[in-house]
Amino acid sequence: MLTIYLTRHGETVWNIENRLQGSKDSELTASGIIDAKLLSNKLAKVSFSKIYTSSSKRAVTTANILRNNSSIPIIEEDDLKEINFGEWEGKTKKEINDCFENEFESLWKTPHLYDHRPHQGESLLALTERVGNVIQTILNSNEEGNILIVTHAVVLAAIVAHLKQSPIEKLWDLPYVHGTSLTIINFGEEKELDFMLLCDTTHLNRI
Repeated sequence: MLTIYLTRHGETVWNIENRLQGSKDSELTASGIIDAKLLSNKLAKVSFSKIYTSSSKRAVTTANILRNNSSIPIIEEDDLKEINFGEWEGKTKKEINDCFENEFESLWKTPHLYDHRPHQGESLLALTERVGNVIQTILNSNEEGNILIVTHAVVLAAIVAHLKQSPIEKLWDLPYVHGTSLTIINFGEEKELDFMLLCDTTHLNRI
């Protein structure tokens, strides 16, 4: 049986400043590092064969904390990087909402109607296609054991939607994706899915 452990990178400077990161990056905060260490403690008894991570620095840094000085190979995947938000990246959510209110609201409330073109971002269709491709490649390369995937909020939601074969309009039909939250998915012999945990934060003492 194959079990996939999914998590989002730890909290970053831009997270606390309410800035969209997307393909851009910022450093983990002290809290983000602590949260990653707490998740590492929770996963300490799990034997991972591989760790796949987004190639963004915030995700790679989180992956290295989760590896906890072990020899588990870390594989960086560009296709696990966050959705590219184009001109929105680096701006605060208020700044984006002031100039692109309709598009920004649509991203979170009606994702199937989200228009990426005014701010030259990546479409949700393009995102779900690249995420679906990389996940299928990972699944095809790992028939059994435990693997860990470190990625981003929108990508994690897209992974869950892909595995559930959900349409884009149901992209956000999961709990809020906190930094270092944990999702665990078992794949049976016939590839049937069993979601053991979904965006769980009990290791962080959050509700």
